Amino acid sequence: MIQFQYTRATEARMALDAISKDQSSMFIAGGTNLVDLMKRGIVTPERIVDISRLPLNKISYEGKVLKIGSLALNSTVAENKLVQHKHPLLAQALNAGASAQIRNMATVGGNILQRTRCHYFYDTSLPCNKREPGTGCGALEGFNRMHAIFGFSDKCIAVHPSDMSVALLALDATVLVEGSKGQRRIPFGDFHRLPGDKPEIDTNLLPGELILGVEVPDNGFAKNSHYLKVRDRASYAFALVSVAAALQIEKKVIKDARIALGGVAHKPWRLAEAERSLIGKPVSEASFQQAALLAMQGAKGFKHNEFKLKLAPNSIVQALKVASRMV
Repeated sequence: MIQFQYTRATEARMALDAISKDQSSMFIAGGTNLVDLMKRGIVTPERIVDISRLPLNKISYEGKVLKIGSLALNSTVAENKLVQHKHPLLAQALNAGASAQIRNMATVGGNILQRTRCHYFYDTSLPCNKREPGTGCGALEGFNRMHAIFGFSDKCIAVHPSDMSVALLALDATVLVEGSKGQRRIPFGDFHRLPGDKPEIDTNLLPGELILGVEVPDNGFAKNSHYLKVRDRASYAFALVSVAAALQIEKKVIKDARIALGGVAHKPWRLAEAERSLIGKPVSEASFQQAALLAMQGAKGFKHNEFKLKLAPNSIVQALKVASRMV
C-alpha cells in the first residue's frame, strides 16, 4: 500500500477543508471498500480524511421523512425500529447485502459510493476503462457472467454492487450532500451515472463533496414490499439479479408500484414503465408477467450472462408475488 497523509476530521467543515487541499484526497469511514482498493493499487490517494467521528450517524423521523445520517452503520439501520416499520424494504436489502461483520463496519454513505466488483476492475494486469481510461473493457469479450444487460456502453459493462442502493432507488430517496458551495439535494435516481464515455466516474457528486445523509419520504409500501436477491451462494455474494419490489394494494387492486433491479446495470435500475403498467391492475400473476415483459425492453446479454435475460423477469415476477402476499 502506498504512503499517504492522514487527517481526522471532527466536523464537516474541517473535513471539506482537508479534502480540498489535494485533488487525490479521499474520505474514509468504515473503509470496507476503500482499503481493499488501496491495497490493490486501484486508488492511490495522497491524503485520507477520516470522517468516522463526524456527528452524522443519527436516524430520525421528521415531517413524514425518515432521515438517515451517512455514517449510520448498515447493521444499525437494518435493525432500527423506525426503518423496519416505515421502510422494511430497506432493512431487507441491507440484511441481504453482506456478512454481519461488514454490516457492522460499513456506513450508509460508503455503501452508496462502493465501486464495482468487476474482476477486470480489480485486477490491475487486465484492461479496464473504469480503472484506467483508454485501456479498453476486458469484460466485453472476456468472462462477463456478472455483468450488465441494461445501460452499458462499449467502454464498460460493469454493474453497481450495492443492495441498499436498489432499495433506496425504489423508495424515491434523496441524497443530501455538502461541498464548498454549500448543501444540495440529489434525487437518488440522479446520483449514480451510466458509463457512457466516462466509466471512471461513478456518481454525479462534485469534487470534494461530502454525503451528509439520505432521506426517504413516507409511502404506502410498508405492508407489501420484498427484496429478492438471486446469487450463487446464500452468504456474502453479490447479486446476479436483485429486485426491490413494493406495492400499494387496496381491495386486491394495485394503486401504486415501485420496482428496481440490481446486478444488471452500472447503476441501480428503475423500471418506471413496468411500474406504470401495474397501476389499476388486479393482483395477479398475469399482471406481474406483463410488467416483467415491459421491464426487459432494451435488455441485451453478452456471451456469459444471457441467462440474466430470463432470470431477471422471473425474479421480478417472484418478488412481486411475495410482496403482494400471493406466495
